Amino acid sequence: MSAIIAPSPVSLQILSRPELLASVRSVAMDLAHRCGLDDIGCCHFALAMDETLTNVIRHGYEGRDDGMIWIRLEPLEAGEGLRAVIEDRARTVDPALLQGRSLDDVRPGGLGMHLMRTLVDRYEHTPRDGGGMQVILEKRAAA
Repeated sequence: MSAIIAPSPVSLQILSRPELLASVRSVAMDLAHRCGLDDIGCCHFALAMDETLTNVIRHGYEGRDDGMIWIRLEPLEAGEGLRAVIEDRARTVDPALLQGRSLDDVRPGGLGMHLMRTLVDRYEHTPRDGGGMQVILEKRAAA
């Protein structure tokens, strides 16, 4: 019987370009699977990451395609899930002001904050020293 080897952390550095998000989702989905998440958990984690990165690009960097985004994907304890640490040097925002619109307001768009907070088990959004923001997302494997 062979031992299960926990995946190593993965670090990515991307420019604030929407066309790069599909590759990031692919890496996140693969690592999430190897970290013990089921198919639904992998999709939830990847969607929360995608929403986070989209907000960084659209709101933080205001659509500029030359902003840097650093992503670190870290396995939690053996087979228990995955953490993403996403950092940027975009516009700093007071986390208390980051509110999604009401779910009663039915129309396209504006649900990113709601999705990020409900699809993962841990969501933290904090300003970085020296400017920019840091977002931490964690998704634990189903017991």
